[in-house]
Amino acid sequence: MTVDERYRQRMDRHHDELKWLYMELYGNDDMFFELCSQMYSFYQGRRQSLKRLDRKRENNPSWYRGNDMLGMMLYIDQFAGNLKGVGEKLDYLKECNVSCVHLMPFLDSPEGRSDGGYAVADFRRVKPSLGTMEDLEILADECHKDQISLCMDFVMNHTSEDHIWAQRARSGDGEYMSRYFFYDNYEIPREYEKTVPQVFPVTAPGNFTYLPETGHHVLTTFYPYQWDLNYSNPRVFNEMMYNFLYLANRGMDVIRIDAVPYIWKSLGTSCRNLPQVHTIVRMMRMISEIVCPGVVLLGEVVMEPEKVVPYFGTVDKPECHMLYNVTTMATTWNSVATRDVRLLKMQLNTISRLPKEYTFLNYLRCHDDIGWGLDYDTLKYWGMREVPHKKFLNDYFTGRTEGSVSRGELYNEDLVTGDARFCGTTASMCGIESAGFEGNEGKMEQAVRKDLMLHAYMFMQSGIPMLYSGDEIGQVNDYTYKEDPAKREDSRYIHRGKFHWELVENCGDTDTIQGKIFQGLSRLEHIRRQENVFGADAEMQVIETGDDSVLCIQRTKGRDTIIGIFNFHDTEKTVHIILPGTYRNLLNGEIMGLQDVRLPGSGFVWTKLVE
Repeated sequence: MTVDERYRQRMDRHHDELKWLYMELYGNDDMFFELCSQMYSFYQGRRQSLKRLDRKRENNPSWYRGNDMLGMMLYIDQFAGNLKGVGEKLDYLKECNVSCVHLMPFLDSPEGRSDGGYAVADFRRVKPSLGTMEDLEILADECHKDQISLCMDFVMNHTSEDHIWAQRARSGDGEYMSRYFFYDNYEIPREYEKTVPQVFPVTAPGNFTYLPETGHHVLTTFYPYQWDLNYSNPRVFNEMMYNFLYLANRGMDVIRIDAVPYIWKSLGTSCRNLPQVHTIVRMMRMISEIVCPGVVLLGEVVMEPEKVVPYFGTVDKPECHMLYNVTTMATTWNSVATRDVRLLKMQLNTISRLPKEYTFLNYLRCHDDIGWGLDYDTLKYWGMREVPHKKFLNDYFTGRTEGSVSRGELYNEDLVTGDARFCGTTASMCGIESAGFEGNEGKMEQAVRKDLMLHAYMFMQSGIPMLYSGDEIGQVNDYTYKEDPAKREDSRYIHRGKFHWELVENCGDTDTIQGKIFQGLSRLEHIRRQENVFGADAEMQVIETGDDSVLCIQRTKGRDTIIGIFNFHDTEKTVHIILPGTYRNLLNGEIMGLQDVRLPGSGFVWTKLVE
């Protein structure tokens, strides 16, 4: 089969649906023809090495769902200075058993008005301090040689006010003004404000920004310097898809679609999760499968569970390949604070009933804050009302609650409503920071045990695990961000500090905190790679323990069964699991039954059925 024949087959498979959806949104034949023409141009410009990778992945469409898949997200500058520096650290990433590296935003963005890189001024230019597009391509090639995939963020909802489109719109160019939402009086913005929630009511109140030099109001859902794109304009969709394909052709394997639910706006609605959003994401999936089928779409949907799952699409008409498991992450930390896993069990059972093709990306911490978007309809039946419960969680994790070992800071705190989000690293939330400050060896031992228990539990979830750089060595909160005028107003930088390479020297010494965590995680990661039952296509279910502070997860594939038991309480627990058979402790090789399992506070066990 020739190269062009392969492309035509892909196009033939998707053309009719792609055109139908495009015409449903835009009704513009000329723009659709241009899109198809540009898609073929990007396909022709795709390097042969990437086309070979595409074919390999087409033959193995579940390549990103295996038990050997482990991600790590990192900031390029904080981790290694620049893109070339990341390439020099690949040996370390391999030691961490990482098979996918998520490079946090690296495209050009204005200093001091970048929102951590999510205010993109140029989608085809790397931030100069981090390197060049050529450096990115070289890094992608080096990663592929080491069987490592690269992930990046694609910010679709908005551009920086410094983007060339925004500059031309600001100058009064009507064509470019139509790529955003410009209004010469406040009448329509006022109507929007009646139904559209505010993302940052404290730090960036309102959804519009007035531009005195133009006499217009512009829609800015997130920050005043981030102008929302108008996807009802087909030129916006086309050009953003060209940017998407340009970045895919640089060697990206996973492209994270930022703030997916927000990308379509309609007056009189919440401008969240509208049907047109799913049309756009479905078209993106088809465009990707035609031009660069080796690329995976990862959706960022920070919403309630019932609003997250639709972004997978359907088995026949898929949208995102993977979605962040945001709700389970927040509920996990709720379980840590309350020592109560009931809500967590409900959510894990819900996930286990979804089609196996639906793949979640699981994590304990990431670059962002933790918003307490829990299932309060359920929690209220257990006596936990939303407002006081959020205050309890924030007090607990900031260390204000007596007996709490967690440390961190609030983000976007609303002094009127008391609502706030939380920031901190996994290690600091587990007590490693406070134990170190106190010099308390007993507390440190339990903090490290809690850290490893939570990672072991995360590895047992259905989906793909993602580590946050620094967690593998127990890196704690970095308060030096307050010394930087560009960062000190954003407490999320408390967990975005520089990677401490001097601590890596301790990774081989299990008498150190870093060695205990690094070696502990490494053992878990190696077991996960060896056991096929950790693949995303395995069956997962929650097993009753009779104790609301102890979680039990069973994974089954074929004749293999692995049981994980996790104690979310600080005190020792003995649980009786009603499952027959003899099991082998995967960590120490001991043969055991499940009728009388004793776990220390914050302890866990992984066992495999042997007969």
